[in-house]
Amino acid sequence: MSKPHRRMRTARAGVLLAVGFAFGAIPVAAEASAVNLATASPFVLLAGSSATNTGPSVLDGALGLAPGTSLAGFGLPAVVNGATHDDDSLASQAQADLTNAYNVASGQPVEPGDELTGQNLGGLTLTAGAYSFASSAQLTGTLTLDAQGNPNAQFVFEIGSSLTTASASSVVLTNGASPCNVYWQVGSSAVLGSTTAFQGNLMALDSISLDNGASVIGRLLARNGQVSLINDVLDGSGCGTVTTTPGPTSGESPGTSPGGSTGTSPSGGTPLPPTLTSASSHRGSATFRRSTSIRRAARHGLCTAGFSATVRGRLIKRVVFRLDGTRIGSMTATPFSVSVHAAPGAHEVTAHVTFDDATRAKTFTLAYRACASAVLHPRPGPSEFTG
Repeated sequence: MSKPHRRMRTARAGVLLAVGFAFGAIPVAAEASAVNLATASPFVLLAGSSATNTGPSVLDGALGLAPGTSLAGFGLPAVVNGATHDDDSLASQAQADLTNAYNVASGQPVEPGDELTGQNLGGLTLTAGAYSFASSAQLTGTLTLDAQGNPNAQFVFEIGSSLTTASASSVVLTNGASPCNVYWQVGSSAVLGSTTAFQGNLMALDSISLDNGASVIGRLLARNGQVSLINDVLDGSGCGTVTTTPGPTSGESPGTSPGGSTGTSPSGGTPLPPTLTSASSHRGSATFRRSTSIRRAARHGLCTAGFSATVRGRLIKRVVFRLDGTRIGSMTATPFSVSVHAAPGAHEVTAHVTFDDATRAKTFTLAYRACASAVLHPRPGPSEFTG
């Protein structure tokens, strides 16, 4: 390198350093390039060898497996709000595109100061760019990703071996950061601890495991190994992963079911307040009310395990369901229905409805109480959360 060129780089570095001190000690990373997932984009979960689920997990996006053939536990009480591709051509192509995306992410240039090997991600605030760990990465507490007002800001994490998050850890996005633009390239396996609130596209060479109660806004994509869930929520709708529920095709099982499991228990439940609300303006309309099983529980002062929540009406454009503020479903075509399950205690379900015409958006609210024994041992029964 010539002396003039070296002096120019030194002067520029001095300016950047001064700006850094002026605006706070937030690391400035090398600019990261966008990572194109291509046909893997619709999948909120894509596994290589197998995919398993235990409990009432919710997947807001497509479910895929290739080349493995073991897809277990995704029937009721779990809910998949998207198509399921079990070792078919679409899942195989998605795996090929995932491999390309994984390699693009792993090849992003990283400045020496952005090599985070040995550091815990918890407590850090990082701006857009590429960061690397030569071996494993740990997250204990909260990692904040700051887009500094740029909605297209890209964050890429290149992790040599494993990624592990402690229980109740979280990834928080601020100032316009999008989970769609966050990529975690993991050289072996990833484990998200219980109740971790994770965000971004998690791409692992081997396996991905989620402990009880974890949530992901983004995608779980495993190239070679398995993905396992335990009562978790995956929300890929913000990145355009949700597909409408088609009928089964060759090599494909139905994507979602409007049914749910219901049950009652006299274990200290309280009566549920009546909820019956309708919206009607111009031509669009919607209704949303509690099911027969919940009304029966309310009359007898009991609680319930779970139920199928459904919105029906005319000219409905989209329905977004939330449980205690966390999205559990987003639909743009009938049936506008999700299966609702929660830990013991009082909960609130909301359905936000938008319409194709001039009808104003409407949010419906339903309170209910879940029982410990019923949640652990739900009994199947009728559900008719209709209007």
